[in-house]
Amino acid sequence: MTGNAEFQEKRWLALILLAAAQFVVVLDASIVNVALPTIGKALDFSDENLPWIVNAYVLTFGGFLLLGGRTADLLGRRRVFMAGLMLVAVASLAAGFAATEGQLIAARAAQGLGAAIISPAALSIVTTIFRDGAERNKALGVWGAVAGAGGAAGVLLGGILTDGLGWEWVLWVNVPVSLIAFALAPRLIAESRASDQARAFDIAGAVTITAALSLLVYAVIDASEAGWGSTKTLGLIALALVLLAAFVAIELRSRKPLVPFSIFRIRTLTGANVVGVLVGASLFSMFFFISLYMQQVLGYSAIHAGLSYLPLAVTISLAAGVASQLVTTLGYKTVLAAGLLFIVAGLLWFSRISVGGGFTTDILGPSLLAAIGLGFSFVTTTIAAVSGVEEEESGLASGLINTSQQVGGALGLAVLSSLATTHTEDLLGSGSGLKHALTEGFQAAFLGGAAIAALGFVLTLVLIKSSDSRAHVEIGKAEAEGAEA
Repeated sequence: MTGNAEFQEKRWLALILLAAAQFVVVLDASIVNVALPTIGKALDFSDENLPWIVNAYVLTFGGFLLLGGRTADLLGRRRVFMAGLMLVAVASLAAGFAATEGQLIAARAAQGLGAAIISPAALSIVTTIFRDGAERNKALGVWGAVAGAGGAAGVLLGGILTDGLGWEWVLWVNVPVSLIAFALAPRLIAESRASDQARAFDIAGAVTITAALSLLVYAVIDASEAGWGSTKTLGLIALALVLLAAFVAIELRSRKPLVPFSIFRIRTLTGANVVGVLVGASLFSMFFFISLYMQQVLGYSAIHAGLSYLPLAVTISLAAGVASQLVTTLGYKTVLAAGLLFIVAGLLWFSRISVGGGFTTDILGPSLLAAIGLGFSFVTTTIAAVSGVEEEESGLASGLINTSQQVGGALGLAVLSSLATTHTEDLLGSGSGLKHALTEGFQAAFLGGAAIAALGFVLTLVLIKSSDSRAHVEIGKAEAEGAEA
């Protein structure tokens, strides 16, 4: 693919297209949050089923990412990317027209499946059309800026669309973007796939890992309702672990495995995925708790809360661009470690929120620190996870880092929500006021997130090879010298 001159000239336009598709994927995870009360009334949702408008998307997205990435390698990255776009368009249209709980939840699950196909396919296309080094760093900086801002932008856009046009448009907004991207893809992106010899498909491995990841994500999502020590939660986690063990056994015996375990011999790739889990666990829930704090404690409206995310969204985008430049000169290990320290600092500051606080005193400062950390860490974990990977396994590597971040986010949200809820309920039981109890629960969650990020910092120093990071800098220098010559 890198040798195709016609498409190489269009690679930056292709990047805009791919980043826009990823923006929709990230947006879909957060855009419905603000609209949930409106949707609940319109479709007569029960309180226990309303969270599944979000959970259905997260479940299929996290469960099918690895399968989506490998399928892109084997069947063709552009073809699979376009199939995902069409699925998201159809599912989004159906979701907006849903008339019952079941119809909407099923459509959101289909959206998540489409997203699990789009995301690793798009990232693997980026890694194949841009060479390892400064150019790829710049491309992944754009990718990270757009993807990182998507979560914050979703809250703002969700509020505007719900109040202005109706909750259906929160879902229908995907349709024109997906169809335009589908039409432009053949003109901007050349087809690529793994070598013919590697095109056997490991069905047994695909079924077991997808079932294992889906069950694990479901178990941690449902644990807030069923309880972490419940028979249901422990049974589901145990079943997920059994399926993971079965997957390992299948892969070790398969001639053409879905996940060749030899890829984990790349220590930096393994380290980047471990740290990716912790970045997701520490930060993804931050958006959730900030939104609750602003609306339940400070009394913000949906649009006011959404607008309060603007500085954070802008800072994430700027930080991702800066990170892509710094990686070329300092290496990804240094930048990732710095990013995690920013996250720790931001979450520790957030842990000091107060009942009588406000935007400038309790939200703006820590959100800017956390946003710098997110921009730095999101870009660098992605760069580290795909560096040194053969082109025919780029979809697999992309699927792995996406899976790590998403499963980490689901785990983090479940654990930290449980921590916040338990603390809040204890305080309410002892006679504390609601706002005071909620605030202290959020404080506990932010402290927990800071501890997870601190662990990520330590593991970055231990697991990411300094020699790989320095070699990445040398590639960038050689690339610059070649351009000057």
